[in-house]
Amino acid sequence: MANDREDIVALIYDCPADIAVKIGYDKLTDLHNMWIRDMVFGEGDETLQAHRGSFKTTCISIALAYILILFPAERTIFMRKTDTDVAEVMKATANVLRSAFFRSLAKRLYGVDFELVKDTNSEVSTNLIRGVSGASQLLGLGSGASLTGKHADRIFTDDIINIKDRVSAAERERIKLIYMELQNIRNRGGRIFNTGTPWHKDDAFTLMPNIVRYDCYSTGLISRDELATIEKSMSVSLFAANYKLKHIADEEAMFTEPAYFDDPKMLRDGIGHIDAAYGGQDGTAFTAVMKRDGIFYCYVRLWQKHVDDCLPEIIRLCRELRIGTIYCEENADKGYLRKEIRKKGHPSRGYSENTNKFIKISTHLKSQWASVRLLDCDKYPLDAEAVNQVLDYNENAAHDDMPDSLASAVRQFDRRPQMKAWKEGY
Repeated sequence: MANDREDIVALIYDCPADIAVKIGYDKLTDLHNMWIRDMVFGEGDETLQAHRGSFKTTCISIALAYILILFPAERTIFMRKTDTDVAEVMKATANVLRSAFFRSLAKRLYGVDFELVKDTNSEVSTNLIRGVSGASQLLGLGSGASLTGKHADRIFTDDIINIKDRVSAAERERIKLIYMELQNIRNRGGRIFNTGTPWHKDDAFTLMPNIVRYDCYSTGLISRDELATIEKSMSVSLFAANYKLKHIADEEAMFTEPAYFDDPKMLRDGIGHIDAAYGGQDGTAFTAVMKRDGIFYCYVRLWQKHVDDCLPEIIRLCRELRIGTIYCEENADKGYLRKEIRKKGHPSRGYSENTNKFIKISTHLKSQWASVRLLDCDKYPLDAEAVNQVLDYNENAAHDDMPDSLASAVRQFDRRPQMKAWKEGY
């Protein structure tokens, strides 16, 4: 039995990804053999930075399954940005464990019929556990979860740094504090393994040790033609960070990191603006704005949907935030959206746009940017994709729906009729 175990462990050590290919993960390569081996058998804290689409998270799911089988007595904590992100990996890990190979593996190692005794969005445990503590072998946590009383032999973080860290200094500091707290819940002799992609020069990767980087040119996982298409779809700085794993100054960037506020009441009696999508690659962007003491308080949202699919939520938001008239351009739809908004019982005004979009954004929004504040609170969390589109904007940007709506809203607020836009009980 001892020799059998040694042979099994040696097989897993030599080719963990090759085994995963046999159970359906057919995009993994020899590079992933190295990554998974290091996750399962490595020592000390490590950080793997690899480009988007390099199957980092897939490797973690497989590594977690190996750990639960080979080291059942150890406790592992897995952390991602949100609970939804966590659930995705927990489900994938459980599916790997259910495979015929892993059930056979447990039978050969321990002589028992393998079972999952706990399989939820946040916990996975097997019948290989010994002891009466009741603690799960694998615990999944979003970055907002409490770490009080938690302990683990192994801690994995995966993409706890994301697009929100690019647009928010407060988010970057929050994640740094969480990462530092993870040091306190690691058991003596345990390790932390970090994976992800950088988003900002001052994000939490500045605290993570032993960083090994695999950019889009070194892995061979994305063809040059595919990379060229991806590069055309985003800003220079964003492609550099997510695919080249470098931070560069985007010489053409028009907007710096914004300032924020957290009281939705500052938007009361303001106006709304919709930049509507009717198909294709465009998104539907919505801005609510109210000006107080020279400051533009704004709320921004972006959907990759047809405007008709977004309109009920936009109307609901306007009523919750007590936003009055919604403005929308009539050049393309001949007044269709204005009429639809009014049919739903909300005031709306159409206008004819005769200003070049780049000129509008670079004058009306750029000139007021220092006075713009964006809403970010528990009830109305920051739409990081929307803010990211503003930060990425330049004259050649592939997408400009959000900066266009924000610029139009700021302009329309100063041009609006001087009358109260909201009445109690509306």
